[in-house]
Amino acid sequence: MNRYKAVLFDFDGTVMDTNKIILGSWDHLFNKMTGHPADRSKVVKTFGEILRDTMLYMLPGRDPDECVMTYREYQMKIWDEPIHMFDGVDGMLRALKDAGILLGLVTSRVWSSTKNGFYRFDCADLIDAIVSADDTHVHKPDPYPVQLCLEKLGVSKDEALYVGDSRFDILCGNNAGVDTCAVNWSICFPPEDRTGAQKPDFEIDSPADLLTLVCG
Repeated sequence: MNRYKAVLFDFDGTVMDTNKIILGSWDHLFNKMTGHPADRSKVVKTFGEILRDTMLYMLPGRDPDECVMTYREYQMKIWDEPIHMFDGVDGMLRALKDAGILLGLVTSRVWSSTKNGFYRFDCADLIDAIVSADDTHVHKPDPYPVQLCLEKLGVSKDEALYVGDSRFDILCGNNAGVDTCAVNWSICFPPEDRTGAQKPDFEIDSPADLLTLVCG
């Protein structure tokens, strides 16, 4: 018997390796706004947060909407550079689907680029419910994005697991009362930060580990 009825996923850094284009977009933005590249050690700690909120403290005094537009325009230009699903994720999603698990996506990325990624890799049909940044005015770590996805899937918080790669993912899931799982291929959420309110219930080293966790 499956441990959960539904598994919810973050997009960037969890399902899809978009780290290169995200970091490149930040470098472009900082070069344009300040004349020097971004401090990547600071940037990675913002992964999973809604972009406009990040701009307010990463580039104080700048128009956050202009910063978001500059960032997104550049990212769309380089979107065709290699991005890929992490090894084993496609097979894991299909195996979960075959096992009768409902699949959800909860991301701080806007729908247009999220859709582009999923359709490119021919896996959009596997996802039963999506909550993107366009679907809500409150974002991670607020619990509402996960709660909205649960509502769309028709499952309770006790029947779902949320899988992510950032502290914002885990805080969002924990705040929503679902079990949470951090992926160990994260570049932004080291083990030493997984404490207190942002401590996940589980950690996995590979997509195969998630199958074992969910399906036994």
